[in-house]
Amino acid sequence: MEKKIEISKVQNIYFVGIGGIGMSAIARYFNKQGKNISGYDKVSTLLTKTLEEEGMKIQYEEVVDKVPDGIELVIYTPAIPKDQRILTHFQTKGFVVMKRSEALGLISKETRCVAIAGTHGKTSTSSLVTHVLKHSGKNPTAFVGGIMKNYASNYIAGDSDIVVVEADEYDRSFLTLEPEITVLISVDADHLDIYGNHEIMLDSFREFLLKTKENGTIILHTKVVERLGAACLDKLRDKSIYVLAYGQEMVGIAEQTKVFAHNTCGFFTGNHNKENAIAALLVGEQFGVSDEEFIDAICSFKGIKRRFEKVYEKGEVVYVDDYAHHPTEIKAAISAIRKLAGDRKVTGIFQPHLYSRTRDFQDGFAEELSKLDNIILLDIYPARELPIAGVSSDIIFDKINNPNKRKSSKENLIHDLNKKKDNVILTIGAGDIDTCVPMIRKLLEQEYGKE
Repeated sequence: MEKKIEISKVQNIYFVGIGGIGMSAIARYFNKQGKNISGYDKVSTLLTKTLEEEGMKIQYEEVVDKVPDGIELVIYTPAIPKDQRILTHFQTKGFVVMKRSEALGLISKETRCVAIAGTHGKTSTSSLVTHVLKHSGKNPTAFVGGIMKNYASNYIAGDSDIVVVEADEYDRSFLTLEPEITVLISVDADHLDIYGNHEIMLDSFREFLLKTKENGTIILHTKVVERLGAACLDKLRDKSIYVLAYGQEMVGIAEQTKVFAHNTCGFFTGNHNKENAIAALLVGEQFGVSDEEFIDAICSFKGIKRRFEKVYEKGEVVYVDDYAHHPTEIKAAISAIRKLAGDRKVTGIFQPHLYSRTRDFQDGFAEELSKLDNIILLDIYPARELPIAGVSSDIIFDKINNPNKRKSSKENLIHDLNKKKDNVILTIGAGDIDTCVPMIRKLLEQEYGKE
């Protein structure tokens, strides 16, 4: 049954999985509107504590009796298990329940929506677009999948009709959006537990592009154009959609003009983030951002938490943390760390994310991790998934073609890292490996001193 609700008239909203990066941004949006926000999450994190400080009420026990009275709307993330007790309670007791993507679709429908899509690069590009527009006085509202350091938040409350959103391909969530401007960065195979195969996934991306409003604009990486094919582009032209393409050649031109030279956070060490910045430039042009405003924004951009984030640097010792959880992302992160490290050796610590992704991309993970000087491999972070028979981090470990490899656990990581570590350290993964970051930083401070 289709859900009918006027969000503007709703006062009490409950979020199941409120601590997720996408969920928390929407919770912050409604909280800023003065609505009563409560929710559930499995564990208390730095982010959920921040939400509580902002006035939201969060429970960490799967106990229905602790849900506040008077809930009018329930928003949930499909990343939680389908049999989650609180969600099941809402679904079976007649509450109005919608996915995060549906709520985001309602929020963005009547706006000049800029939707950033791709199997990787969404958060970096969304953050860059948001910063370019805000720094240039366009005052967008933004829902971003990471904590932007310039604003210490994944949500920006704007006062214009521009809304920047990440368009998530997981569970086909992005099909709820109707953007005026669509950016598609990458379409590598991923989420095969949802799609089954790469071609079906590509079909969903093609369908998503056609959700762009008539006379809108689509910005595509040249590699995406090749993947989607001529027939898709013909359909877009039939809808009077203006299509722009960008790629590595534009980065070369930008480098010659010193566009990235004055950014000090190290975010543009890798070519992939330079390409993301070009996409942000093209979005900015649609809203009248000048070249000078764009360059000023790039110079002042401080980066994103866990996106090639330089955690520690003193002398020859550098520690970088990155969210990479797909072979293509790991390849980019290792390429960037190699440029940063020069002749110094690199120890990489990787936590695989999801049993299905580990199974589907084991060869790619092993190939990219083999390029590190020393590898420490952690156990799989399961997230929403139950174990799959025969799937563990061992299937990656056994295929890593590098004798300098070790297995460890989060509990033993600091001990194992202290045995042998290089001057450059890289942590990678989308699970809870971020909880190890403060401990690694402390280890380095104890040995080399504070920055």
